[in-house]
Amino acid sequence: MRTSRAGLAAAAILLSSGTLAACTSDDGPPPEDTAGALAEQLTRGRLDAALFEGQTGTKPQRAWDRTTDGLRGATAEVTAGEVEEAEDGGSATVPLTYAWDLPLTDETWTQEATARLVRVVPDGDGAEPSWKVRLEPGLFGVKPRERLDLTVDLPERAPILAAGGEEIVKDRPVVRFGVDKAQVDEAGWADAARTLAGIVDVDAASLVKRVQEAGDQAFVEAIVLRKEEAGRALAQVAGVDGIGAVQDALPLAPTREFARPILGSVGPVSAEIVKESGGAYRAGDEAGLSGLQARYDEQLRGTPGLSVAAVKGEDRRTLFSTEAAPGDPLATTLVPRLQQAAEEILAPVGPPSALVAVRPSTGEILAAASGPGSAGYSTATIGQYAPGSTFKAVSSLALLRASLTPDSAVDCPRSTVVDGKTFENYDDYPAGANGRVTFAEAVANSCNTAFVDLRDRADDVAGAAASLGLGVDHDLGFPAYFGQVPEPESETSKAAAMIGQGQVLASPLVMAAVAASVEEGRTVVPYLLTDQTPDEAAGPGEPLDEAQAMALHGLLRGVVSGGSGRGLADVPGPPVIAKTGTAEYGEPQGDGSLRTHAWMIAAQGDLAVAAFVEDGDSGSGTAGPLLEQLLRAAR
Repeated sequence: MRTSRAGLAAAAILLSSGTLAACTSDDGPPPEDTAGALAEQLTRGRLDAALFEGQTGTKPQRAWDRTTDGLRGATAEVTAGEVEEAEDGGSATVPLTYAWDLPLTDETWTQEATARLVRVVPDGDGAEPSWKVRLEPGLFGVKPRERLDLTVDLPERAPILAAGGEEIVKDRPVVRFGVDKAQVDEAGWADAARTLAGIVDVDAASLVKRVQEAGDQAFVEAIVLRKEEAGRALAQVAGVDGIGAVQDALPLAPTREFARPILGSVGPVSAEIVKESGGAYRAGDEAGLSGLQARYDEQLRGTPGLSVAAVKGEDRRTLFSTEAAPGDPLATTLVPRLQQAAEEILAPVGPPSALVAVRPSTGEILAAASGPGSAGYSTATIGQYAPGSTFKAVSSLALLRASLTPDSAVDCPRSTVVDGKTFENYDDYPAGANGRVTFAEAVANSCNTAFVDLRDRADDVAGAAASLGLGVDHDLGFPAYFGQVPEPESETSKAAAMIGQGQVLASPLVMAAVAASVEEGRTVVPYLLTDQTPDEAAGPGEPLDEAQAMALHGLLRGVVSGGSGRGLADVPGPPVIAKTGTAEYGEPQGDGSLRTHAWMIAAQGDLAVAAFVEDGDSGSGTAGPLLEQLLRAAR
């Protein structure tokens, strides 16, 4: 044998038709051209029959596809080594190196193979000889009738942790109910599906359709129930032909409702997830589908173990493998006792609703519950609503910075007009609190007209909001809305902003942060993930000075001791500060009135809480009792 040392990568030049470039030598192109072209085609995974000896059509491509289809999304970069040409000049061999980029790992599997080349001399005068590749298994690094197969060993999914390291999302027993087509003949498939649909309350037509489209031996899942919820259904399906119940385990929170909009869910991957995963998932795999489970899926699922084998029938010859590595837990600040209490409190509330609890000293989110009326939407963290008079905590700070004091005398008329728009106090505003009152009394009783008429004294409401954590965005590692306080476009919008209406928006989460900031006397930015705490210095407003902080705290204490929040006065423990709020929204109803959001925020010691109900009578009457229950539950 003789060895040619020409540079192969540079020699691989293909015409658009897939034929080899011409060579000026009388002996035709050198074998290095063919070796380089082969490496290029293998890298692309597209084989041209013209490059192969005696091949036409798609046979080389079909051979490649059959050998590599089991590698589920892996790609190879193929390089050719030095060509060794036989002494007679009629054949040659070239070593190939496949550098496989496998899904779900940073490791590269290097596979060695050998290609055999033959020199083909065409019939006819003047025809130029060329080098062709023999199509045989060794070209792909396998033996005859072998194919490559990649299997994935998924490690146990890591849990999501509560404060203190308690596992809140972990494997819990479930029961998968479905139609087992292998248990009943074809005539009974539809009946079994309809019977099961009635038992577990799923759409019968959809289930029947899926059953009919599945394979003859398939188990077609209808629903997955927690084991503690499955008793009735298990009793009803017992002995029914064609219906199966399979015991399993899934990563689940303590209850179906537990922080579900935030934590998210784990379940079978959709066709879209499979397509976008680049081979990481196949049908039947499970992954995070929403919430934290989806955003941190890679961290929680860990690193799967991979095994590449050459398969022939039942025989497997392992060529490459990696060990599975478990995922890393995701630590949160949630306190399960408070979270469950909040959800139980909201359970009977019909409209969308929320309760959020924050620890003022740290900013930790202790609970963030959205009621059943929210229908899976995280009202607690991303709801965008006018905060009503709870925003007076902000406008009060703006006025304190404009030299008002709690003892300053202000006017609280029954109504006031701004550019033709009439502003009034709420319906059951205490009559004795109208007229000339102190600023502290105006805050305690939530006098709208006083704040509207003081609008020109409040130079920087947006700055005051930022000082209390509202209107400055932070990346918390999950969706969270921090509210907005846009520049007023008119005197009317400026007046509306003073009482938390118009274009001012907030979430229950950020209003809990406002209460926490007043209690703590500094900007408190809430956070949920212990390894992703926000930078509180990233764009907040002017820090509260000690005098402002004390005065603002006293104003909100007055709401409880002698104002609209007096229902919290007997809550055991440290003194409570609070602010009620009612915000009009939507179109006028039949009687001309507007629907109203009901709000209340409060803080007691190292606990700050916001309560919200999308449709309520008043802050004190609708949101207040919910907030009070959570304060008492926290004791």
